[in-house]
Amino acid sequence: MAKTVLISVLCPDRVGLVAAIAGRLFDLGGNLSDTVFAVLGGGAEFTSICRLPDGVDLATVESDLKAIPELAEADIAVRPFGMAPTHGPSGRVTHRVTVTGGDRPGLIARLCEVFVQFKANVVRLNAQKGVDGGQERYSITADVWIPQGSAPSCLATVDNTAGELGLACRWEKIA
Repeated sequence: MAKTVLISVLCPDRVGLVAAIAGRLFDLGGNLSDTVFAVLGGGAEFTSICRLPDGVDLATVESDLKAIPELAEADIAVRPFGMAPTHGPSGRVTHRVTVTGGDRPGLIARLCEVFVQFKANVVRLNAQKGVDGGQERYSITADVWIPQGSAPSCLATVDNTAGELGLACRWEKIA
């Protein structure tokens, strides 16, 4: 019987990681579902829900991934995924919110507390710290689901929170 697994890879960042991982899983007959890849400092993270065909066990997947040259030094885990393989309505992105400016301790917590206040769900969040024109710059992009009718108030509160911290905020509605 086919099985759904969660595959997690953490390793040094290098070119070709996603192609190598996805290609090997395809060769094994795996079908990727929700998948995330991110460069985190000097490392990289790949996480995916994958449907494996009959006859392919978790140990085989893990050992095959470990044999990929791009995954030298990787921490690889393949484990059963017992939750629903697809997300419900609150997993659908309705808005993308971006906050930029200088780094502020507690920034992610403060913004996410606003989403909780309006019963909005953070579907995906990306935060990056860098330097732009010699100045430290922090950027947070949150893909969120905001309940119908709550968006204007929620987005205004996010904008006010960012403004109180001296940061710029913009958002867009996702169809």
